[in-house]
Formats: sequence, structure tokens, C-alpha cells
Amino acid sequence: MKKFLTVILSILMLSGLGVYASDLVIESKNQTYNESDNKIKFNGNVKVSIDDLKVVGDSADVNVTNDQKLDTATFYDKPYAFEIKKNKKREVKANILKVSLLSKIIRAEGDTQSIVFEGKTPVVVINANVQEYDTKTGIMTATGAVTMRYKEIETFSNNAEITTDKNGDLKKLVLIGNARIKQEKSESFADKFVYEAGTGRLTAFGNTTSKSSMEDGSVLTLKSSYQEYNQKSSTFNASGNVRIWYQDYYAAGPKVTLYSTQGSDKPNEAFFTGRSSITQGVRTIFADKIKMTMNPKSFDAQGNTRTVIKNVGSGSDENMTLGL
Repeated sequence: MKKFLTVILSILMLSGLGVYASDLVIESKNQTYNESDNKIKFNGNVKVSIDDLKVVGDSADVNVTNDQKLDTATFYDKPYAFEIKKNKKREVKANILKVSLLSKIIRAEGDTQSIVFEGKTPVVVINANVQEYDTKTGIMTATGAVTMRYKEIETFSNNAEITTDKNGDLKKLVLIGNARIKQEKSESFADKFVYEAGTGRLTAFGNTTSKSSMEDGSVLTLKSSYQEYNQKSSTFNASGNVRIWYQDYYAAGPKVTLYSTQGSDKPNEAFFTGRSSITQGVRTIFADKIKMTMNPKSFDAQGNTRTVIKNVGSGSDENMTLGL
């Protein structure tokens, strides 16, 4: 017993956590230590506190290194972890939680869910197969069927990386693999999305598609290799095999910039640059620059314009001639 108490005391005093001037407190109904496998086992109403991080569960064990430092605490049977900073609270639920007491990394495995609250209001909800959060860097990675709800925005992807600042506010969001972002009646698809909160810029890479429901109920669809939306200027840029479908309009070109009307987030004007085209029915116009307006519906083509009308005179056996 004396040796056991000495070991526990040395763990608490010599743990790498002491570098951060942190107190580690572990409470439970029962605690056992097996020196042969270097594990401390806790059972019954387990509570762990370190800095602002707290973990609650029914059972847990902690690996002890050869130099008698705490390594990784593993919590079983659907534990719960939370961290409170100012008016923000971050909580994590999972089948298993692993907490590195040296590096301060939390890993959640199996039916994981993370929620960030502002006061009592949940502003971010993340579900995934696995989530890993580094409390020192503020970076959280999620893998496997990742879904996230951030205010009015919903996202879906194979993997995600979320970076927050020291106050817990969102700095950067990266979605990778079969990614989708949905906001009200608009949604976008891409191989990868990157959102930077500071600049308000959302960038999409690879096989990008954006769909926006217009005021009249029709849908504007844009496909390209690259897309970028700037929240502050309300501008939308796309490049690389750009194609737009709107009602009976089909426009294509190497690059386009879309603008919304004042007071609206719906795109209303599309400016194509580079050799582009716009098709309506059997008529296709080619030009160096094309402006397409959704409301009132119109277009303006400028620079080396050329018009092609398909199947002129079809349905008649006679060719069009000057009668010569």
C-alpha cells in the first residue's frame, strides 16, 4: 500500500502536465493499480479534471509510463467530456474517449458528437465516426461520415478539420471528400472546401457544383473546377470549364464572376470573360465577354460575336437560296 501511494504521488507530481502548472484530479468509487501492466483502473462515477477540461464516465484506465508519468486515459461505456471558456462550452460524447494527459489531445471513437454552446445555445454540432481535438492548438479533426451544423449552415464530408482561436471561435474549416455545404435553399458540392472566417472566404476545389434557389423558385446551377465565394463583398468567382444553367439559358466559358443585387444574397448578374457562349433554344451566341442577367432576364455579348442557329429550315425539303 505504501508503495502504491508513493507511485500515485510521483505520478501526480512528475507528470508532464506539471509543465503547464495544471492540477489533475481523479475521482471514482474504486481505484486499482497493477504495476505489472502499468495501469491505474477507475470504476464507478469516474470524474477527471485538468485545467478547463473535465471528463465523466463509468469506467476508465490510465497508462503509466516507465518513468511513472501518466500517458493516456481511456474512458469506456459512452463517457462525456466538456470544456468551458468564458461564455462558450465545448462537449464531446462517444463510445470511447481517449485523453492524452501529456499532449492534451482528446480522441473520441464510435458515434461521436461534439457540440459548441454560446451560453445555452448550441451553435456548432459535429457528428462523425472519429473525432480528435488538440486543446493546445485548437484544431479538431473528424473522419468518417462527418456532418456539421454551424448556425444555419449544414455540411457533409468524409473528413473535416476545424480550427478555433483561443476563445473557441471558428477560424478555419476544411471539408475533404464528397463534400457538401447546404444553407437554406442553396447547396454546393466539391472534392474539397476551405472556409476562412477572418476573410469570410469559402473556396471549393475539384468537381464543384453550386445550386441556388432564386426568388421566382427557379434554380441556378453552376459547375466548374474551382469556385470562390467572398461573404464580405458578396461576389462569387468560378473558373475552369464553367457552365451555368438558368431556366432556358445555358452559358459556358473559362471564367465567371457573379454579383447579387443589394440587399439580396441571390446571384443576379454573371460576367463571363474569355471566349464564352450562351445558348437559348436553337440559338447560340459566342463572344469574348458575356453578361447574363437573371432579373430582368437578358444577356449582352461583346467582342467578336458570332451567332449560330441550329437546324434552320428544318421540316422543309427546299434549301434556302437567293433564287439564283
